[in-house]
Amino acid sequence: MDIKIEKKKGLRPKHYGYIVGGILLLFMGWKMAFGNTASTFRTDREKLSIAKVSFGKFDDYITINGNVAPISTIYMDAYEGGRVTEKLIEEGAMVKKGDIILKLENRGLYEQILASENNLALKQNDLRSTKLTFDARQVEGRKDLVNSKYELQKVKRAYEQNEALYKDELISKEEYLTAKENYELAAKQFEIIKIQTDQDNVLRNTSLKELDGDLARMKKTLSMVYERIDHLNVRAPADGQLGFLDAEIGQSIQQGQRIGQVNVLTDYKIEASIDEHYIDRVKRNLTAVLERNGTEYELRIRKVYPEVRNGRFNVDLVFVNEKPETIRSGQSYNLKLQLGASNEALLLPKGSFFQSTGGQWIFVLDESGNVAWRRPIRIGKQNSRYYELLEGLETGEQVITSNYDNFGDAEKIILK
Repeated sequence: MDIKIEKKKGLRPKHYGYIVGGILLLFMGWKMAFGNTASTFRTDREKLSIAKVSFGKFDDYITINGNVAPISTIYMDAYEGGRVTEKLIEEGAMVKKGDIILKLENRGLYEQILASENNLALKQNDLRSTKLTFDARQVEGRKDLVNSKYELQKVKRAYEQNEALYKDELISKEEYLTAKENYELAAKQFEIIKIQTDQDNVLRNTSLKELDGDLARMKKTLSMVYERIDHLNVRAPADGQLGFLDAEIGQSIQQGQRIGQVNVLTDYKIEASIDEHYIDRVKRNLTAVLERNGTEYELRIRKVYPEVRNGRFNVDLVFVNEKPETIRSGQSYNLKLQLGASNEALLLPKGSFFQSTGGQWIFVLDESGNVAWRRPIRIGKQNSRYYELLEGLETGEQVITSNYDNFGDAEKIILK
């Protein structure tokens, strides 16, 4: 009797292989259908800027914008503080060196002058009194010296006579010794008076010299105070044009406060701002060209300012020879600044792609012109029109030079 064997329900080991194979087939199908979408971007050709790589002369220059300014500006700061009492010259007027622009008033300074004058007068009186005292002492000292010298001569003569008489035994020894002692005393007194007189003369000369020095210093101080009074007249520091004047009648001006400036108009300079990308290449004496009404004017860099602000640094340029006749302060000009010598090179037209890639890569169209592929490149110098290509592209190849921000991480661009 045959026994019926029932089939077991559920998955068997061989079924697992079929499942895994099916999953792999589904994954490969999905990969083929959708796997490349993340690296491909589709866009309209009209939305892009396309340029061709060429070979030619690369001019190593950049275009910069600058504003005309006076060759130099001299600032006017108040030497002395005070209240403005008179305004003689207005802004924009031409001035000569030394012209009075403002008049100030400072009562405190006037009081200081009076005090200095009083101190000087007192010092002069003290000097006169001291001189009179020394002169009187000098006269008395000379009288004493003369009298002492006369007394010395008299007792010396008596001593010499008594000495001779004593040797001849015509007078007593007591008389001889008395004459000798009187002579020695007179000699010592004369010596003391002479020393005292000499010391008085030295003291007089030293004291009077010190007093004269004090008097001279006081006179100098007073003259400096008088100069401070003159500084209340604010004068033009040089010939030129009064650029601005921050002062009105009745206004109080502090010492050292900036109140104006004079623009020296004997010549002009151009102040320009340059991208910090070029800071290592911009040096003094580099030349630039300004084109005006069909005429080129040569300039050179006179000063490079080291400070960088907002990604830019400043330079001053001056004209080498001629300058435009109608040049005025505040005018704006475009200049071509020559950074180096010209050379033959591959030329890539400039575009906004550089902001997206930093010049490290670019999208290059294939022969059909409908597909662009991402390709690494190396860029050297640049001017206002071209980048100098060092490697990565060939002459005649077409590239996308417009902005890449919408392309994401795409490796391939399909043009419709």
